[in-house]
Amino acid sequence: MLALVLLLVAAAGELLYLRSVWRSVERASMEGSLAAEPADGINYLIVGSDSREGVDPDDPNAGSILGGGLGSQRTDTIVLLNVSANGSTMMAIPRDLFVTIADTGSSGRINAAIQGGPARLVRTIEANLGVPVHHFVAVDFVGFVGLVDALGGVTIDFPHPAFDRKSGLDVGQAGPQNLDGPQALAYVRSRTYTEIIDGAEVVDRRSDLGRVERQQDFLRAVLGDARSVRNPFTVNRVASGMSDHLVVDDQMGIRDVLRMMQRLARQSPETVVLPTRPFTTEGGAQVLGLEAEAAQPSLDRFR
Repeated sequence: MLALVLLLVAAAGELLYLRSVWRSVERASMEGSLAAEPADGINYLIVGSDSREGVDPDDPNAGSILGGGLGSQRTDTIVLLNVSANGSTMMAIPRDLFVTIADTGSSGRINAAIQGGPARLVRTIEANLGVPVHHFVAVDFVGFVGLVDALGGVTIDFPHPAFDRKSGLDVGQAGPQNLDGPQALAYVRSRTYTEIIDGAEVVDRRSDLGRVERQQDFLRAVLGDARSVRNPFTVNRVASGMSDHLVVDDQMGIRDVLRMMQRLARQSPETVVLPTRPFTTEGGAQVLGLEAEAAQPSLDRFR
């Protein structure tokens, strides 16, 4: 009985702490752009932002975080996650996808849409892909590194040794490797992913498409690790470390987060692919176009 009481007290204390942390998370005004939340099948737009705000150049991890420098903010990772009572589905949206940017009448890569704010990115996705967005979550590079380190690293299975001199990735052995925060960031940011196969360096020529595939593998691994966390100290460490680096929509509450995590805990998200094709714009930019007909079955999973 005493053990049960202590367990209940610890659980209540953890919930109170999480509520306190949640109140400090930054909210983004969505300007009425979010779709009305259905009874089931909620779509979360999860964005990895390349904002370097708060990065100390003297930090030993600054090289992997800062990459090529500051510059204007872009969305480095864009993922749609549908969570329902019957399971979850995940689809990465390539940042090189060429779309009409909402409110501007101009076209460009989808990762530039967030320059007009999260609401514009949501409207751009809804208009170009025809899927509703019910909630928005963004995490910057610093928070990304902190999340992975708070979880004790994330394990990725590498078929071959791999590296990327531009992102800083350096994996010297094949097989399951536990990546710390900076190496995990280098993995998901890699655009010149190079494997050592039979002694030869083989570059992944798929560029953004290969990067999307690796991001999905990574997210499945992170969600799997997060589902297994039961230690309240680890939960609190993750929550505390992430709070300063998260931005969520102004409609999301702690109950929405707990419901999402509860449903994700049941099974790993199924991955679907958004069919695209490479092409060159009139200005000479190498981008990706949506394969509209082929993409409908994937998009229907989020409608």
